[in-house]
Formats: sequence, structure tokens, C-alpha cells
Amino acid sequence: MSLLEPRLITKKVLSWALYDWANSAFALSVMAVLFPLALGSYWNSNHDHLTSTFNLGWVTFASSLVVFLSAPVLGILADKGGYRRQFLFLFSMIGALATIGLGLISQDDLFIALCFYLIASVGFYSSIIFYDSLLVDVTKPKNFSFVSNFGYSLGYLGGAVLLALHLWMFNSPQTFGFVLAKDVFSFAFISVGIWWMIFLLPAIFFIPETSKSKELSNNSIRDTYKKLKLTFKKIKQYRNIVIFLVAYWLYIGGVTTVIFMAVNFGQRLGFNDNDLVLALLISNFIGFPATFLYGLFAHHLGAKKGLYLALIAYIGVCLWAIQMTEIKEFYILSFIIGIFQGASQGLSRSIYASIIPMNNSGEFFGFYSMVTKFANVIGPALVAIAATVSNDPKWVLISLIPMFIMGSFILSFVKISNKELD
Repeated sequence: MSLLEPRLITKKVLSWALYDWANSAFALSVMAVLFPLALGSYWNSNHDHLTSTFNLGWVTFASSLVVFLSAPVLGILADKGGYRRQFLFLFSMIGALATIGLGLISQDDLFIALCFYLIASVGFYSSIIFYDSLLVDVTKPKNFSFVSNFGYSLGYLGGAVLLALHLWMFNSPQTFGFVLAKDVFSFAFISVGIWWMIFLLPAIFFIPETSKSKELSNNSIRDTYKKLKLTFKKIKQYRNIVIFLVAYWLYIGGVTTVIFMAVNFGQRLGFNDNDLVLALLISNFIGFPATFLYGLFAHHLGAKKGLYLALIAYIGVCLWAIQMTEIKEFYILSFIIGIFQGASQGLSRSIYASIIPMNNSGEFFGFYSMVTKFANVIGPALVAIAATVSNDPKWVLISLIPMFIMGSFILSFVKISNKELD
């Protein structure tokens, strides 16, 4: 099969991947940069930074808890009614409209801002359940690795493009006709919401669902909880899936912690905030071609081999960062992370899609989302423990290395048959 074979990217595949382009604007611009900045310098301007951190921590925890508890149930409901695409639209619109709402909130409405961010985050994370589960409807299992990575690659590019525009606005507001910083914040939040809604549309119009829609009733919802309970009881039947989820829980916790703690790590080393944001952009811009090419690599040589390589690279990143002292080293580190962060996420999604029952993808990706949220707890918890042991930031990275090693070891027991890749 040629690397440039056009059938790998069909209209359905492109429509599906464009949703990653759509929602990554929220993940990068709002979650990583805009909301923390606005919370500290605008809505929380009369309080200290500790209060700002406290508020951000609790609202993030609350959104994670809501998704953790609801994800499996939402997935089962979507499968039962054949409503995965409709649920994708519903939660995306909830998230996008709440993001637009953030741009309309006055400086005195801190509580309302936290509520809108909570709603937007729940919409974002919930929509991913149905986006991920639709992978089985847009391509064949043998193409999962390429298509999954293709989605992540577009997401990195889309998020970086919009964030670069927002940073340009903050650095040169007069160029865009803005007078005050709050006007830039307002426009940035609104633009993310509109961007999210526009690029959602191809997925809604051009992705067919294999299951037929059925009417949901009160009995259907009650039956959903019964099925969830039954699934937990029958989990031993899905030994291969359980093994993968345990491995995934370990190593993806390390991956996400490296991503979210990178800026904080750089700050503790004394690097300038502008340099750190630039490094964030570097990792996302390089993530576009790197994740795309990595998908081609895994498509021909195997998803597990590609994933092992990415996890080994993360161990190397942690070991190298321990001795880092200069900002140019941080830039190089961001470049390397950009090469492998999308690969680790995209290949994990493709392996999981290949081992689950195709007709219950919503239900099983609900569990996948639940495990992902749970994984976001273990990494930060280890970081917090390491911080209490020593004030030296290198211990933050040392604490993550066992997660990559153990995750890789357990992953070796996951079986992917040739039938699943046909």
C-alpha cells in the first residue's frame, strides 16, 4: 500500500478528523492559556494567585468528576438509541455556547465564569466519548492507526493556529482595534466557541452511523443503568480490554501529566512565561506533521510497535529534562514532545477501537473516557507527593518514569489478532 494512497483519507475520514481541529481550539486556547490567564488577571483580579489556583483546581476536578461518573452511561444510551452523532452535536453545542458565554461575562461575575467553564469542560470531555466511538464508522480496522493519528494531527494544527492568533492579539491589541485586555479576552473566548461550532458541522452531516436510531424512553434510561451494572459483572469476559485499560491508565497518566505540567516545570526552572507559551506553540505545530507521519508509520508497521517507541521516548524526555538548565533545551524538549504526544494518544485510541465490540463502541469508549479522566488523577497525585518530598523539580519527572515502564510492560500482554486488523 502506498504512503500516499488517497483512499486512506475519504470524505468521512476528513469530516471525522475535522472535529479534532474544532475542539482542540478549546483544549489549547481556553484550557491551557486563556481561562487560567483570565481567571488570574481579570475575574480574580482582587484576589491572590493562591485563590485563583484553588478555584481552577476545584472547577477542573468538578468537571472531571461529572464526566467520570456519566461517561459509561452516556455511551450506553448513545449505542442503544443509535444517537452517537446526535450526542456529539448536543455536547459540542453545550461546550461551544458556554465558551461564547465566557466572552460575555463581566469582571465582577467570578462565580458565573467558573460555572460557564465547568459547563464548557463537561461539554468538551463528553463530546469526545462520541467522537472517539465514531472512529469505527468512518474506516476499516486496518486503517484505525492512521485515521486516529490523522485526527490528532489536525487537532494540533487547528489549536495552534487559533492560539497563535490570540497571542498576537494580546501582544498587539491595537492592530486588531482593541483597547483593553478584557476586549481581547472577550473576542478570544467567542472566537473559540464559533470555531468549535463551524468545524463540528462536517462530522454531523457526513458521518453515517451503522446502528439505527431507536426511540429512548424512561424505561430505556432505566435499562441503561441495568446494562451498566451487567457490564461490570461480565467484565471478566473482556480480559484483553481490561489489560489494555490498565496499561493505558498508567502510561497515559504520565503523558498527560508531562503535557499539563510542562509550563509549571519551566516556571520552577526560572524560564520566562513568553518563552514557555512559545514552547507550547512549538510542540503543537510540530505535532501536526509528526502525528500524521507517525500514523503512516504505525499503519504499515503496527500500532503497538509505534506506541512502544513513543513511550520509550517519554522515558528519555524525563531523564533528559532532569538535567535541563537552559531555555533552548526546553525548546528542544517541546519539539520532541510534539513528535510523540499525538502518537501516544492516537495509537492508544486505534488499539482500543480494534479490540472492542464494534456494535457497542459508544459504551466501551464511555469506559475509555472514564479511565482517561481517572488517569488524570494519578499523575498529578504523584507530582504532589514528589513536591512534598523535595523542592527539586527533577523529582516531578522521576516520579513519572515508573508509569511509562509499568504501562509498557502490561501493554505487552494485550493481544491484537489479524482478524481485528482486516
